[in-house]
Amino acid sequence: MAKVLFIVSGATYWVLKDGTRYATGYWAEEFANPYKILTDAGHRITVATPGGTTPNVDMMSLRPAMAGGEKGALELEAIIRDAEVMRRPLQLSDVRLEDYDAVYLPGGHGPMSDLAFDADAGRLLTAQLESGNPLFIVCHAPASLLATRIHGVSPFKGYKVTGFTNEEEEAVGLASRATWLLETDLKEKVEVEYSRGPIWEPYMVEDRNLVTGQNPHSAAVLGNRMLEILA
Repeated sequence: MAKVLFIVSGATYWVLKDGTRYATGYWAEEFANPYKILTDAGHRITVATPGGTTPNVDMMSLRPAMAGGEKGALELEAIIRDAEVMRRPLQLSDVRLEDYDAVYLPGGHGPMSDLAFDADAGRLLTAQLESGNPLFIVCHAPASLLATRIHGVSPFKGYKVTGFTNEEEEAVGLASRATWLLETDLKEKVEVEYSRGPIWEPYMVEDRNLVTGQNPHSAAVLGNRMLEILA
């Protein structure tokens, strides 16, 4: 049995160019699918957020249209409802990485609002990378890599990475409204070696101990890869 740390956004909104507060949080599928895959296999999950804030699910991610139908939405809701760990998260500042065998970050637009600028998130990701232990990040959660920069330089520079694409951001209608775009900033500010697959298709990139996924449908792929590595 392994212990896995889930670093989850505590944000409830993301401020857009015009000052609008866009309601967000973590994306249901990106938490629920890896959580179920890992807990069904007997692994233990601990959740940590900035300030120990209770994570907020992006309600859009529970709409049947976004969750593969009514049945899929109800299944995600049930997993989240039963996940007691989400109601008593640790503060990121209190996390001891040596207590965990792997780290996973689900996305949603929440990380664009908090984890991208969180010093504790940056410190933990840098330490996890250096430890050689598995680090899994999906969708918008690679925004947290921006917080790893010291004097403008990230230890993730040159790593092969994927994440939510500009094309996908355009498809959800937010590209023109956002103050920054994940794909652009990963390339220009973190200087990763970015790659991607077709929009909305599962796509995973593995480089040393870092594994990243492009979008919500990539979360289950990462969850299964985590299971293999932890076996």
